[in-house]
Amino acid sequence: MKEVPIVVLDFGSQYTQLIARKLRENGIYAEIYPYNESIENIKSKNPKGIILSGGPASVYSKDAYHPDSEIFKLNLPMLGICYGMQLITQHFGGVVIPADHHEYGKAELHFDSECEIFKNSDDGQIVWMSHGDRVDMLPDDFDKIAYSDNSPYAAIANIEKNIYAFQFHPEVYHSKQGSQLLSNFAKLICGCEKSWNMGSFAKNSIQAIRDKVGDKKVLCGVSGGVDSSVVATLLHEAIGKEQLVAVFVDQGLLRENEAKQVQDMFKSRGINLITIDARDIFLNRLKGITDPEEKRKIIGETFIEVFDKEAQNHDGIDFLAQGTLYTDVIESVSVKGPSKTIKSHHNVGGLPDWMSFELIEPLREIFKDEVRELGLEIGLPKDMIGRHPFPGPGLAIRVMGEVDDDALRLLRKSDTIMQEELKASGYYDKVWQAFTVLLNVQSVGVMGDNRTYDNTICIRIVESVDGMTATFATVPYELLERMSSRIINEIDDINRVVYDISSKPPSTIEWE
Repeated sequence: MKEVPIVVLDFGSQYTQLIARKLRENGIYAEIYPYNESIENIKSKNPKGIILSGGPASVYSKDAYHPDSEIFKLNLPMLGICYGMQLITQHFGGVVIPADHHEYGKAELHFDSECEIFKNSDDGQIVWMSHGDRVDMLPDDFDKIAYSDNSPYAAIANIEKNIYAFQFHPEVYHSKQGSQLLSNFAKLICGCEKSWNMGSFAKNSIQAIRDKVGDKKVLCGVSGGVDSSVVATLLHEAIGKEQLVAVFVDQGLLRENEAKQVQDMFKSRGINLITIDARDIFLNRLKGITDPEEKRKIIGETFIEVFDKEAQNHDGIDFLAQGTLYTDVIESVSVKGPSKTIKSHHNVGGLPDWMSFELIEPLREIFKDEVRELGLEIGLPKDMIGRHPFPGPGLAIRVMGEVDDDALRLLRKSDTIMQEELKASGYYDKVWQAFTVLLNVQSVGVMGDNRTYDNTICIRIVESVDGMTATFATVPYELLERMSSRIINEIDDINRVVYDISSKPPSTIEWE
């Protein structure tokens, strides 16, 4: 059993994985476990510190989540974040009450004490608050070490026991020096040493695949996107082309010329690729379907069926590999803790009972930016790694309503024009993701003195670090104008273009 320097217990926050990610960025390995993980398993990891995550519940509600109380007897350094802070306060005899008003958003953090956990960070730094309850009375032997305008106990500590707690979320992007605070906890309070990097992750992942697969074969679903390309390359490195069966399913929901681009890319990498034309199957099953969740489930189930049928053409396939990321997992199902479901993903949630495959998901615990770093580590070219994210369900979730050939025609053409202008402007590599959405909303227009009643295309361009949060990109108006003009003038049945200026949260990046 390998040692885990920092154990993170998940109480349901949408940001829990960011805690581990920030620690990894600082070279400290961390693993996430459910809030109710057994004390025996926690001990077996021989951790140097424990972090209690945030969560959506109140510590006093009927459905409040509580860890095994034995964790407080391990005499290990501990950091509580938001809900974790309230748990620590409650356990040691303090008082938590509903706040007069919820506090969401940015706040200035001011120090009351010169603690090691604040070393190399600034008084007055911006942090991100997101809570409805607050600490009203500190437990015995705890001191206030920082405050904000609306949180008199923004950070507390029992220095003697090495227990710290933050009301804010140091793990999110908006807490500008939060990474430093987490690093201080791991290195200065827990005594962890820098021992983890993407090179070690790649090496460990390749060895783990070899150990798991043995002399069996792996069916790997690829799309040509960054995630599946990295997975296929890891598998190729781990088990070689004789044991790897890489399958590309053209489901009819790809962008313009994408199928050929995928085939050419894998050929250049020396990876044998089997291409299956399943366009008719997918589009027939999507006829009349307008509900986003139903679309996703149909696509996911059909993918599995197509892969299973292909697997029957090969002997010795025991495994199915997927490019699942943690952003997919955390939005789909509660895997490590009680986080809320946002939307389902076609490649999340395991396999149906009738399938005999075992899943291999080497990227399941990392984020998109880390996947790109991993791709470079294992030798993939920058132009492949720099591609924008593309959803597994493809264009189906960028068509509002029913998916048919005409809708896909409008969407493909508009997306091609938008991408051409974005790349020509130099902004493609400056933003996280860009795409168009067919709203299936018609409005009145005028072209050549004639009245039109045609469709609307939405342009969505966002900036992000990891896909967990995002803001709309402030690209030049002149660029948007060129995109709009070309889309309206070059595509029949489109007479209006709009720009999405919502952020995540409260919106998601994709529309469905």
